[in-house]
Amino acid sequence: MYKIKVNGKYDYEIDNNGKGLSINNEPVNADMKKVNTNAWHIINNLQSYNAEVVSFNAAEKTAEIKVNNNIYTVSAKDQFDVLLDKLGLSSLNNAKVSEVKAPMPGLVLKVFVAVGDEVKKGDNLFILEAMKMENIIKAPADVTVKTVKLKSGDKVEKGQVLLQFN
Repeated sequence: MYKIKVNGKYDYEIDNNGKGLSINNEPVNADMKKVNTNAWHIINNLQSYNAEVVSFNAAEKTAEIKVNNNIYTVSAKDQFDVLLDKLGLSSLNNAKVSEVKAPMPGLVLKVFVAVGDEVKKGDNLFILEAMKMENIIKAPADVTVKTVKLKSGDKVEKGQVLLQFN
């Protein structure tokens, strides 16, 4: 079972339970032929459709699909995503990050960001030398730098707030 949202407006429930495909509990008896890797020709209720997957993001479960030269944005949720929504746990991945603390005592070798910089998750923030090893500290989320409380040459303690974000 999948819950599908098209263009952020239209909701559908799709199921392929072994008895065949159904949309919103209505059986679908479409004739579908794969044209190539990303394209299908579909005949349903005496109407013909050419469908092509333009882009697909498996991690976010989203796709752009072109049907008869109209592009639709589609997002999907499987039964586990629906369960997480019901339990109120779906927003845990979107936790707001407000600061970065020093993970260990050490010496700041280089700072890569400044106030107002927009950084993406995984971008380098600064280099911290600890026990003769250089550790590159990366952004934990997509954020905008609000304050920078460190500079090259600073000695920091574990847990000390070094960067704050909007």
